[in-house]
Amino acid sequence: MNFELSHEQHELQRMAARFAGAELRDVAVQIEITREPPNRDIMRRFAELGFLGINLPEEYGGGGMSHLDAVLVLEEIGKVSIAVAFPIFESCFGPARAVANFAPEALRRRILPKVCAGEMIVAVSMSEPNAGSALTDLATRATVRGDRLVVSGQKRWCSGAGHADAYVVYCRMSDAPGAKGIGAVLVEKDSTGLTFGKPEALLGFRGVSSADIYFDDVEVPLDNVIVPAGGFRQLMEAFDLERCGNTTLSLACAQSAFDHVLGYVQERRQFGKPLVDFQAVQLHLAEMKMDLDAARLLLYRAVVNAQSGLPSVGESSIAKCFANEMTRRVTGKALQIMGGYGYSAEYPIEQKMRDAWGWGIAGGAIDIQKVNIASTLAGRRFDQRR
Repeated sequence: MNFELSHEQHELQRMAARFAGAELRDVAVQIEITREPPNRDIMRRFAELGFLGINLPEEYGGGGMSHLDAVLVLEEIGKVSIAVAFPIFESCFGPARAVANFAPEALRRRILPKVCAGEMIVAVSMSEPNAGSALTDLATRATVRGDRLVVSGQKRWCSGAGHADAYVVYCRMSDAPGAKGIGAVLVEKDSTGLTFGKPEALLGFRGVSSADIYFDDVEVPLDNVIVPAGGFRQLMEAFDLERCGNTTLSLACAQSAFDHVLGYVQERRQFGKPLVDFQAVQLHLAEMKMDLDAARLLLYRAVVNAQSGLPSVGESSIAKCFANEMTRRVTGKALQIMGGYGYSAEYPIEQKMRDAWGWGIAGGAIDIQKVNIASTLAGRRFDQRR
């Protein structure tokens, strides 16, 4: 068991960090002010550097690298800005992976090269007004009419809504009850009948657009079916990898807050000496570092054990759950150590804490991850309805 990154991985990590520091910091500041997602110039730069779809197969324009390589890049970009890193997250861990793993070959070849080239952003559309954690209650329906699918319904909390070019839409594709009737279809943004609600004003995640999506008899080709009815389990397997992307960005929030406060306590003086000389501060730093290392090891275990496939639900849920709770603790301690400066929008910590809280809600709430963990321990799924 080797806990060291390879020379090539260290170089990849350093390259991503240098790029983020040189080209993305000013962009991140503007995004926080305007709340606008990163522009297509940023997407093109990501594509030039090979960051989009870094762990997708080379035959589809990806980098053909490992999930761990993708984690290393995503964390470095995420340290600067969650919004700037989001296209990398979507291409390496999000809906693009569902297309890569389960879509028909023709659809993969039509969509994935555009994603890797920075020409297309694909978002996932799962939750509904009455189906969040209880996702199998979703009511959005796709009905076959001739050689077309007609999609009708409403989605909520779609990250990328209105900004993305296409959506992996979870929908009911047969009359079978519960999960048995659920599949997924790709709906492109310019489809007739597809509209978006008012953009959400969220506590954090500024620059990651979110809104309701309305499907009013939206027609899409049958070739756009990613997974037919009965494929819900497959979709959730792909979501196990998305949890690892969520974990990575939780880690990025916490690590960047820690890095900032570690420098701060060595410069800031009170009672005639640096803050780091106070034992109470030392204890907080040690606790933060232990949290960060534990989260990173859990994440690396999940993605390395998956190799180029998909992680287990148990390992990905443990990694996500721990990192989601960890990032709230670490960013909170960082803000407390910095006092008024931490609470000020002139410094980055308050932003880190706002973003940190979102990851324990997005991609499956913390308590849902704990249910998943218990299910793997017991070797069975628990029926929450009874």
